[in-house]
Amino acid sequence: MTSINLPLDGKIVPYTLTGSPIELKKRRAEEFPRIAFAAAHVVADPLADNDPWLAPAIDWDRTLAFRHRLWDLGLGVAEAMDTAQRGMGLGWPEARELIRRALAESASRGDALIACGAGTDHLVPGPDVTIDTIIRAYEEQIETIEAAGGRIILMASRALSAAARSPDDYVRVYDRILRQVKQPVIIHWLGEMFDPALEGYWGDGDHLKAMSVCLQVIGANAFKVDGIKISLLSKEKEIAMRRQLPKGVRMYTGDDFNYAELIAGDESGHSDALLGIFDAIAPAASAALEALGQDRNSEFFQLLEPTVPLSRHIFKAPTRFYKTGVVFLAYLNGLQDHFTMVGGQQSARSLSHLAELFRLADKARVLADPDLAVRRMRDVLAVHGVAG
Repeated sequence: MTSINLPLDGKIVPYTLTGSPIELKKRRAEEFPRIAFAAAHVVADPLADNDPWLAPAIDWDRTLAFRHRLWDLGLGVAEAMDTAQRGMGLGWPEARELIRRALAESASRGDALIACGAGTDHLVPGPDVTIDTIIRAYEEQIETIEAAGGRIILMASRALSAAARSPDDYVRVYDRILRQVKQPVIIHWLGEMFDPALEGYWGDGDHLKAMSVCLQVIGANAFKVDGIKISLLSKEKEIAMRRQLPKGVRMYTGDDFNYAELIAGDESGHSDALLGIFDAIAPAASAALEALGQDRNSEFFQLLEPTVPLSRHIFKAPTRFYKTGVVFLAYLNGLQDHFTMVGGQQSARSLSHLAELFRLADKARVLADPDLAVRRMRDVLAVHGVAG
């Protein structure tokens, strides 16, 4: 058994790994009974001479190779979303280039499911930003993505959250945008736990009242809405909304705390998936979805439920720093050669947080090569002056 010394409760204690890695097996999206997108991270270039807080440097080869890995596992790619540090190090110019490159890669395969985030993040919220300005900003990003052949995930807008004076402003913006899109979109309602600037989205701080506004928008434009992803970390709210959606409109779970049971569903329906945690646990998610598609429901839960404590840890408050855990796991698994992030975000979680992530990843069987993971964890410990 492989062992390592890790921080725990202010002390250094030995930990012996027990997990047997889940097999990495190529699969196709059509084998799954649910549509499943992984919101994918970007790989930084650690050798670039830049100011990390001001100018992101991206390793394009590794970033795109990671997307091919997700496609090989049968998962779709939700591109240039918050998992890619959109609004936390990745600006629209970099996101635009990422989208262009990812769409070109997807076109080279013929079997790649991809959808791309369109928002208003090139606007700086302020008193001079009007509702019409926000509409034009959405139109600009949507036009860019559609011109490249991309499908839209309509992201929540910090600028709209700051400028809106009532729910009617949200209805006006979304009605205008949805009437124009070429293909049905996925609307993304990102909760304030992921981005504090989005508190009160849809015009009300009460999520259930906000939900009624969102449902009004969807109901009026159902033929232009493929589905909605809500990221409120509440299975009760997701289920309540799922049951009120118009026929044919999907619920894409964004609940990184309760995804296993939401994807499995109940007698009234189920959720598809658009999840940041699927970036980190892709082999487990792929194997579980295959099992679900073959009616091996207990195996589905056996594979996916052990990943839930890991996900809850990665996405613990302050939730917006979850990207650090996602990238750290990619580093442990040999999917990138360093633990450096766009915007210097590798410093957003503590060493004790990373140590617990390591333990939970082992228990969830998502450390692909335990010996490699131990070596890399020891390197991180050494940087902090701790012997592993």
